[in-house]
Amino acid sequence: MRLRASGHQASGHPTMNSINASRRVSRRQVGRRVSRSRPILDPEKIEKRSFEIIEGLLKGSGLSGPRKDIVKRVIHTTTDPTYAEELCFHPKAVGAGLKAIKNGKDVICDVGMVKAGINKKILSSFGGKVVCLIDDEDVINNASRFGISRAIAAMRKAAKFIDGSIAVIGNAPTALFELCDMVRRKKVKPALIIGIPVGFVGAVEAKERLRGLAGVPYITNRNTKGGSAVAAAIINALLHLSKQTA
Repeated sequence: MRLRASGHQASGHPTMNSINASRRVSRRQVGRRVSRSRPILDPEKIEKRSFEIIEGLLKGSGLSGPRKDIVKRVIHTTTDPTYAEELCFHPKAVGAGLKAIKNGKDVICDVGMVKAGINKKILSSFGGKVVCLIDDEDVINNASRFGISRAIAAMRKAAKFIDGSIAVIGNAPTALFELCDMVRRKKVKPALIIGIPVGFVGAVEAKERLRGLAGVPYITNRNTKGGSAVAAAIINALLHLSKQTA
């Protein structure tokens, strides 16, 4: 089982270290372990036990510090331990994200499901807010007028909010394509891009384009997996880390 960590592959992109193959744990194995436990009804105890299980799954992974915290939240959200080997971190991603949050920068997201999952209480305590324009009337009209997706139209309208912010794309590959193009054309410069849209069409290609950007830190993966819940888990991990280190 291969784990992507700090360092670089031959392609020049950041990677993560390898996990010992003997540590490979499938979802079925995780389910068997959990099902044999006594039922836990207290929410705090449920969360505590969940993270204890995840900690056990990550033994020998080579992960540590903030990256491990982020991976743990993603696994907690998805019950999918393979995210430990799949998440890709730009070397400056965590630091850039924490700095942006502590400086009160906004979080720009692609869809309402990502917005719904973000911990707005912690974000607002630093002075930031969540911006999501997917349901904006102008966005809807422009998408129809120009024959583009609402996600593209929303990114274009959000351009004025993006500089120095954290962009979180969890659903629409078209939003990530558009954001990458805006960065490449030097129209915007976010502090961090969390780009993890899900899907069989365009998701892998959009993530590849993100990893090829110069000068913008990112957190992403290399396959079709992802989604709004994963994107929200990553930004929430950064928010909790910001609170812990404030």
